[in-house]
Amino acid sequence: MYQEYFKRLFDIIFSLLLIILLFPIMILIFFSVWPTIGFPIFRQKRPGLNNKIFTLYKFKTLYDAPKNILEEKRQNTFGNFLRKTGLDELPQLFNILQNNMSFVGPRPLLVEYLKKYSNHEKKRHLVKPGVTGLAQVNPEFSGVKSWNKSIKLDIYYSKKVSFFLDIKILFKTVELILFKKKQYKDFKKFYE
Repeated sequence: MYQEYFKRLFDIIFSLLLIILLFPIMILIFFSVWPTIGFPIFRQKRPGLNNKIFTLYKFKTLYDAPKNILEEKRQNTFGNFLRKTGLDELPQLFNILQNNMSFVGPRPLLVEYLKKYSNHEKKRHLVKPGVTGLAQVNPEFSGVKSWNKSIKLDIYYSKKVSFFLDIKILFKTVELILFKKKQYKDFKKFYE
């Protein structure tokens, strides 16, 4: 019931509210990125619900460069600040409004990963991708490196979607951004 009706209603109401409230900040970031990094909006194709491809929006945080240049050499202070604070994700509010994403769900990975998924791993696409997700609020796996464990959390989320789980994930996301907590002592209790 929640996933079918109320989750979308929640996404519409709060994405609209946040777009209105944060629009001055988004305009400020837009015009700050342009002279320092280049055209401010980064667009990339990503797989969403049921593997449907959509265009993901973010604020650009890296200098444009040929593909053989390492990411470290494309970084800059302002872009790093946007990524560290999560402000680079603000344009995804428009993805939510367009119904391509939700506030909470598995992070949308690159299209080329689709052919690497096992049938079991494809279950992460049974729900809309999110701006944040269960794997992102677990510091042990967040943004990092542990493919199998992150995918496992994504699949767990796709089976257990609920209002209370979404609220927990949203609060943990805010806590991570604001307080930069590196450890959650008993994370297993959080998602069981």
